[in-house]
Amino acid sequence: MTFIKTIYLGNLRTEAEHLDSGSKLITSAPKDNNGDGLLFSPTDLFATSLGSCMLTIIGMTARTYGFNIDGTTITTEKIMGTNPRRVVELRLDIKFPEGMEYSQKEKTLIINSAKTCPVANSIDPAIKKVVNFIW
Repeated sequence: MTFIKTIYLGNLRTEAEHLDSGSKLITSAPKDNNGDGLLFSPTDLFATSLGSCMLTIIGMTARTYGFNIDGTTITTEKIMGTNPRRVVELRLDIKFPEGMEYSQKEKTLIINSAKTCPVANSIDPAIKKVVNFIW
C-alpha cells in the first residue's frame, strides 16, 4: 500500500508527502484557474502520471527482453474542457534516443506495454488518449 499525506498550504497550494520515503511535492493552481501556475497543478500531475507510468512499464519490458530505452522522453499535452472543468484529452509524444534501433518485435512490445500501463487502464475511457511513438 502507498500512503500519501496532503496538506493545504494556503494560496492555492498543497504539499503531498509520500509517507514511505518522505519525498514531497508541492502543487499550485494553474493560471487558467485562478493560480500562479508556478508549479505542477493537480491536473498536471494527473497527466504526468500517465507518461511516467508508460515509461516505467516500457522500462520493465525492455529489462525483461534485453533492450535499452535509456534517454527516452515523453512530452505530454493536457487539454482541459469545461462544464465541468476536467481533462478531456492527453496527447503524448514518446521519443526514443537518436541512433537507437528497435526490431519490429521490440517496437510491438514497447507499444503494447505503454498502452497497458496501470494508469492508462485507470483513466476513464471518455478521456481521449493520443500516443505518438517517435522512433
